[in-house]
Amino acid sequence: MKIAVLISGGVDSAVVLHLLHEAGHELHPFYIRIGMDNGEGDCSAEEDIEMCNLITHKYGLPLEVVSLHQEYWDNVMEYALRTVKAGLTPNPDMMCNRMIKFGYFEQRWGKDFDMTATGHYATTDVVDGIKYLATAVDPVKDQTDFLAQITYDQLQHLMFPIGNLPKNEVRRIAEQVKMPNAYRKDSQGICFLGQINYNDFIRRHLGEKKGPIIEIETGRKGGEHNGYWFHTIGQRKGLGLSGGPWYVVKKNVRDNVIYVSNGYGTAKQYGRILHLDEMHFISGNPWSDASGPVRISFKNRHTPLMLKATFTHLHDNEWVIESDDYVQGIAPGQFAIIYDEQGHLCYGSGVITGQQV
Repeated sequence: MKIAVLISGGVDSAVVLHLLHEAGHELHPFYIRIGMDNGEGDCSAEEDIEMCNLITHKYGLPLEVVSLHQEYWDNVMEYALRTVKAGLTPNPDMMCNRMIKFGYFEQRWGKDFDMTATGHYATTDVVDGIKYLATAVDPVKDQTDFLAQITYDQLQHLMFPIGNLPKNEVRRIAEQVKMPNAYRKDSQGICFLGQINYNDFIRRHLGEKKGPIIEIETGRKGGEHNGYWFHTIGQRKGLGLSGGPWYVVKKNVRDNVIYVSNGYGTAKQYGRILHLDEMHFISGNPWSDASGPVRISFKNRHTPLMLKATFTHLHDNEWVIESDDYVQGIAPGQFAIIYDEQGHLCYGSGVITGQQV
């Protein structure tokens, strides 16, 4: 096949290139530059492009560097800032995958190829003739939660060659074939920030505004923060309070107040009910004929742990999750990722809703 391969300079996409080359496909590697031309929010450090050139040269392939700077700002970064300013918790990586990597890239370059391959840890499965996004073999590295907003048309054109491999095997292959980045550490930052500190980015665009940190059980002021937009529900670190652990459990956006708890009652830190809006099914609603609640597995953050729950359709794209176990850090604005009960097929995701004061 004629395959567009998205590479980043990391070991995962490098091994994807190797595996597809060994299989005899016609490969065209691409590197997507994102962020602003002034370097802000630019994941595309020059060393990454240099590494990509070393990798593609190893296989006699030219690297094509494509730019989606403005599209990235207009969509992903604008969405992230707008969401944070509203007191909600965004997921820019999900938006980047849907709108940039598999949106604008596919429309302008990917459409000329049979498939687009990436280094995501995910797989696909076909059930009754319908293609589904499915979890990776390695549950710790699984990235279906970052892909749960893509469309069915996008999924149809995607392949994930390392989804059936554990991370240690991917690293072993890179070492065996003497990949130039075989020992390079995995990147950790948020997609749209690159090397920029998250708080520095938020401060640059939203500024600072002092406000109180209040212990929710007693109403006692425990300290001050620099703006509710620096904090998210469930956050534990970065509060600067002694006698913890302290968790952010509520935000008053109107009055710029952060409420915290250090565990007097699980009802303040945990919950079992998650209301979802804008529910997005990648391959169609598998329960369109269901007359009542269905059983699912779900995640509300990037973690190998899946929780069991019942899932009930309210109306339109609104659903409610009732978890079997308590869930920590239910953050409005974040996405809940919906899987089949076995935790294999990823059906899609919805935005967690909650009242903002």
